[in-house]
Amino acid sequence: MPKMKTKSSVKKRFKVTANGRVKVQQSGKRHGMIKRSNKFIRNARGTAMLSKPDAKMIKSFMPYGR
Repeated sequence: MPKMKTKSSVKKRFKVTANGRVKVQQSGKRHGMIKRSNKFIRNARGTAMLSKPDAKMIKSFMPYGR
């Protein structure tokens, strides 16, 4: 049986933790910081965990990331 293909974009944007949750970078920090509030910028630091339905969809693109 051939190897299963992984979506390269998903491989770069998401990581699967040891418990099987999907870790992702916070969104909304690439440009346009002037119009964003300081509270938004502060809360958008670091990483976040995806919800279960979203994580299930992302894992389908990463066949060996389970």
